[in-house]
Amino acid sequence: MDSQAKKFGLLYKIFAIVGLLLIIAVYFMPIWWVALQSHQYPKSMYPKGIRIEFKYDGVYNGCEGVQERAEITTNEGADCLMEMTAINHYIGMYPIVQGINSRVFEELKDGQIKPVPEYYVFDTKKDGEGEDVIDPETGSPFQVDVTPQYLKILNGILVNSRYIFVVLGLLVIVFIVTPKKKNVIFAMLPALLPFYFLFLYMYSMYWYGHHLDLHGGGAFAGIKPFMPTVFGHGKVAQFETVAYPYYGFFVALAVFVFLLLAILFKRKYISLKSNS
Repeated sequence: MDSQAKKFGLLYKIFAIVGLLLIIAVYFMPIWWVALQSHQYPKSMYPKGIRIEFKYDGVYNGCEGVQERAEITTNEGADCLMEMTAINHYIGMYPIVQGINSRVFEELKDGQIKPVPEYYVFDTKKDGEGEDVIDPETGSPFQVDVTPQYLKILNGILVNSRYIFVVLGLLVIVFIVTPKKKNVIFAMLPALLPFYFLFLYMYSMYWYGHHLDLHGGGAFAGIKPFMPTVFGHGKVAQFETVAYPYYGFFVALAVFVFLLLAILFKRKYISLKSNS
């Protein structure tokens, strides 16, 4: 019985360590991708369409290089994040929050040069008659930050995801080094890693699709709030939308499997040890 206990004690630690290593690896991997395809974007120039990729820390350009002819082949593709944001802007969507990948611009705000993330949205300050209030120092209308609070929260989650991953990693370490049965929760929380992404991804898609009031709405006034495609194929206006998990998501699922097995092996180890 003692040898059996040692066997399961070793197994749970091995599986937990593998899960920990996968947690570290998956932070740097693309988890999901979304692409828009249309006759406006030929396959020769955009082999995968207007494509963006999601990681735990932000949203990234997913375009490949131009491949139209051998003499103009280049490794530099279009900035699909910019293209996607422009398309979204056209139908009244807010800018894509890019997290740690977001660029910051310096703009004159309230008479001072201040850093402004590119997803921020500004409007002009109005007086009682609906006219722009002019700043006497600059001669330009006063700018008012009208960025929705959810976008700032989302950006905060993405930018600070590295610290969240550190905490999850430390929880796994605690699970490995402590033999108590009640400490199973320390492995279960990191094991849910792929589902944290799915929740944030799906809710964010829903939020973007149900907030089409950027600057009073887009060019397609007839588009009603909708749920963007989160998996498979769909259609918005003249664009076909495609969305699928990328290899990082399957690595995140492997984290779930390895840590779940580690929990089961640890329970067996504790059971055998208490009975010996």
